[in-house]
Amino acid sequence: MAILSTKKNTEKKAKAVKTEVAVVKAPSTKPHADLSHIVLHPRVTEKASFQSAQNIYVFSVALSATKGTVSKTITEMYKVTPVKVNIVRTPAKKVFIRGKVGMKSQTKKAYVFLKKGDKIEFV
Repeated sequence: MAILSTKKNTEKKAKAVKTEVAVVKAPSTKPHADLSHIVLHPRVTEKASFQSAQNIYVFSVALSATKGTVSKTITEMYKVTPVKVNIVRTPAKKVFIRGKVGMKSQTKKAYVFLKKGDKIEFV
């Protein structure tokens, strides 16, 4: 009796597997995400201007930005492909200004490394 019951169980499992395989989801047809909110603005400082001579550009980016999204956004906005992207996060700080205690908000900046021939010109 046990032999017959195992055959029935295996047949049921085989049918269940066939129905599971038949269900396939269609790929999503989402339009490309707008990445312009990732890179906020270039950081124009003395240190950043010295680094731009070595093809390293510094940008202020959103707190949710990642290396991949920054790379895609730079490619989309400036039509250059970054070789490498480094991201630095500065923590929030307590500051004492004019007798009052306040908070300096946290920021995030991205160092974008380009090839020797590539250039980004800010208007």
